[in-house]
This record gives sequence, C-alpha cells and structure tokens, in this order.
Amino acid sequence: MSVSPPNPAAPRAFLPPSGSRFPDGFDPRPSQIFEYNGSAVMAMVGKNCFAIASDRRLGVQLQTIATDFQRVFKIHDKLYVGLSGLGTDAQTLYQRLVFRHKLYQLREERDMKPETFASLVSALLYEKRFGPYFCQPVIAGLGDDNEPFICTMDCIGAKELAKDFVVSGTASESLYGACESMYKPNMEPDELFETVSQALMSSVDRDCLSGWGGYVLIVTPTEVREHVVKGRMD
Repeated sequence: MSVSPPNPAAPRAFLPPSGSRFPDGFDPRPSQIFEYNGSAVMAMVGKNCFAIASDRRLGVQLQTIATDFQRVFKIHDKLYVGLSGLGTDAQTLYQRLVFRHKLYQLREERDMKPETFASLVSALLYEKRFGPYFCQPVIAGLGDDNEPFICTMDCIGAKELAKDFVVSGTASESLYGACESMYKPNMEPDELFETVSQALMSSVDRDCLSGWGGYVLIVTPTEVREHVVKGRMD
C-alpha cells in the first residue's frame, strides 16, 4: 500500500503553548479565547444621548460561573467603556485605562474627550499587539455640544467608527441583526432604552455563551440612568 507524502501547503495543527493560563483540554486559539467567558456588549446613539449595554454572564465555556459580571465601566460622567472578551483581561485593561485617564486629568486639568480616549485605547492595545489583551472595547461618550460618539475596535486597536450603533462579543452577529432592524435616528432616552433592551435580550437568547439578563446605561447631558434588565436565566 502506497502512502502519499505530506502536503507542505497544508495548515499545521495548533499546539497550545506551555504555561497556558487555560485548563487542560482547552484549545487556546485566538478565536476560542474571545469565546472562553462569553460576552455581549453594544452601544447605540440617540438624540443628544447614548446607551451602552452588556449581558451579565461570566462563564467558563458552557459552565456559568457568575450572573452579575460587570463589563461596562465608567471613565467619567459622560464617557463609558464596555469590554467584551476574556474577563480577566477586561478587568486588567480597565485598570490601565483608569490610570491613564487620571494622569491626563492631573496634567490637563479636564476630562478626556471621547475621541481622545478612543485614540488612547487604540494606542494602548497596539502597543501590546504581539501579546494582546483579549478584549474588544466599545467606547461611548458625549463630546462637544453633547454630540454622542461611539466606536469599537479589535484587540490590537483597529478602530471602527459608527454614527448609529456598535457591537462586540460572542453575540455580535445576532446583535448586528437586531440593531439593524430596531434602530431609528434621533431617539429620545426612553425610546432608546426600550430599543437597546429589546435588541440585547433578543440577541443573547440566540447565543449560549452570553445572557442571564442585561445591564443598560442611558447617558444624557444632565443624568445617567442605570437599568438591570431581567432575561432568561438558562
């Protein structure tokens, strides 16, 4: 029986590195690492306001560990960041972003504009491009004249700007579909909350790695409203 020689053009099997931070049996390819804890984060623009929302599940693949995990963080009163991806990297990255913003406040004696903060996050991620934080940030804030600004980026800081909505996480495909069908321009805060909540809940129901309710923030020039949305608990 003849045996054909190996094809040198065939892709080689990925061998996990020694000293991996993941338990035995988990295949830590980049696409898998982003799905390890599960996440769903989105931001949407309204009339002189914005909403940023996330799910509340923290899992280890299909096993649920916590149902009150925070993925949306405050930078200042009019600027928030949501971090999808690996939960531990999200917490580490948030601490570094707070540190950088406090240095900026000390030096400039003012809060950072959303556009400036997005550039800071992008530069910080690109700096670590050979060993990146496994996070995909969603940035939302109110800039000059209370004009809402939203953007997202990949784990090495490639920005994607939008005028309507941005999404990231394991539920991003279903989030895109729900947001495309539900979004309307110039929504008032109450209507924006309803739209974002419905889009988030309908999307995480179609993704087994995210869910267990949602956390929605509505930010206007005068107030910040926090809502915990109940969803399916399975």
